[in-house]
Amino acid sequence: MTRYSRIYPSRWSRYGGRTPPTRPPTYHVLRITFYVLLVTLLSSCASPTSTAPVIPTFILITQDPNASPTPTPFQPSGSVNTPLATFTPTSPEAVISTHTQTPTQTASQTPPPSTPTTDSVSPTSPPPAERSSSRTNYILYSTLDFNGRTITTDQTIRYTNNTGTLLSEIVFSVQPNRYADTFALNSIAQDGASITSYTLNGQRLSVSLPQPLQAGSAATLTINFKLNIPAKQADGVFGYDYNQINLVDWYPFIVPYKNGWVLHDPMPWGEHLVYDSSDIELNIKRDSNVVIAAGASAEQNGEWTRYRMFGARTFAFSASDEFLVSESMVGNVAVRSYYFSGYKSGGDGILQLAAQAIETFSAQFAPYPHQSLAIVQSDMNDGMEYDGVVFLATDFYSQYTGGARNNLATIGVHEIAHQWWFSLVGNDHALEPWLDEGLSTYSERIFYENNYPANISWWWQFRVDFFKPTGYVDTTIYNGSSFRTYTNAVYFQGARFLDELRTRMGHGNFSKFLKEYARRYSYGHATSADFFAVMRETVNVDISDLLKKYFSGSY
Repeated sequence: MTRYSRIYPSRWSRYGGRTPPTRPPTYHVLRITFYVLLVTLLSSCASPTSTAPVIPTFILITQDPNASPTPTPFQPSGSVNTPLATFTPTSPEAVISTHTQTPTQTASQTPPPSTPTTDSVSPTSPPPAERSSSRTNYILYSTLDFNGRTITTDQTIRYTNNTGTLLSEIVFSVQPNRYADTFALNSIAQDGASITSYTLNGQRLSVSLPQPLQAGSAATLTINFKLNIPAKQADGVFGYDYNQINLVDWYPFIVPYKNGWVLHDPMPWGEHLVYDSSDIELNIKRDSNVVIAAGASAEQNGEWTRYRMFGARTFAFSASDEFLVSESMVGNVAVRSYYFSGYKSGGDGILQLAAQAIETFSAQFAPYPHQSLAIVQSDMNDGMEYDGVVFLATDFYSQYTGGARNNLATIGVHEIAHQWWFSLVGNDHALEPWLDEGLSTYSERIFYENNYPANISWWWQFRVDFFKPTGYVDTTIYNGSSFRTYTNAVYFQGARFLDELRTRMGHGNFSKFLKEYARRYSYGHATSADFFAVMRETVNVDISDLLKKYFSGSY
């Protein structure tokens, strides 16, 4: 995963480092022509007062275990070792503000019907085992103005101080503040007392607590904020497009505390954010024709639509008034594919592949950690995962002709694997990215051997060997030097290492090891030392030569 940027076989290698096209000009001409004809047809048969909302199309898809691979899969034509452009830097005045007086109180546009508490549970809640009183609890009441491209939110956070030390300050990540004129903090309070001293500097919101928080104690923080949602960059996820709004890392969240607050500096490649596992509830109002794609199923909560996730790192969603939706069930997991007109083949194809991936990884690693999975088409360059949500590039859908020999399959399965190696088992994505990226890449290989075994050799050539990867697996986002050297080392050398480790341990022991690793560090954070400790507990085998070959550090 690479928040705001990722490099895959289809990306800069295909377009020589240029921003790839999203949809051809003929698409837009046909789209406009279609709508003109549709409006003409409807106006001829509907009454003048007809105001029926747009209803998304739902298609029930069943799995086809005998689906054949594409005979001529897309193959990249070359690679470019060029750093990816990030969003336009904002001026310091736009992103930095320091407050030492009472902030102006702005009336909330989305007042909750009552003060939410972590103890209120509806009959539709997941079993209590899926909730934890020690996890941070986020409850958000948001009003989304889709056409106006704004969202206003009342946020309540129940935070338990599990750091083992007295806290006089709490640090939040505020990623929208990295974009000019996007984030407006209207008010913040602790246990009902207004907080008058805080510093908002770029992505970092440092809040001085009026009442220091003792170790083991809990506090309730309330925040009211508004986002003026920016235009989405071609290589990014966050923001609005002409028919879609993607909100990812969009609300302030408390960063982990590990002998200090963990909020790394961003880089043009790789993820810099680290998340604690938390329980998140989003209550949202929006126009009735706007469809929400989220990692949880919708529930009615009075005039609000509620989405709840337990044990999630973050809550992301996409909104559009043009989504078409295909849906299937894998056991008790609802899998939904959100795509646009003209891309039904890819929308249905990734739904089938996702169902297979959930079955495979649930058997190989641990039960799928959420109640649903949303796969969302978006005009971006590649793929990106969040808890219960996967974003995939429109190009992957337009290239798709069926089967499993294509980018939609490989990248889609990779992002789904992150539901285990990111969402369930956390790690430091900036300093030890191989723990989620290497494992998710190798999980693709595990997917193919369990579902399309004849394509294993193809997968190695298409995804790994084509790039002739070199470098140390434990490369960080800061010493990777470029996108290609970083991904070659972390993703692809990571996959090669895990394959050799599997051979050395034996397939049965390797499977046992991954299951124990996933069980032990579910909803927590794992380190490289943890990874190798569990591995050695599973089987005492000498891997010193592999460590010397693939790693720069000692483990």
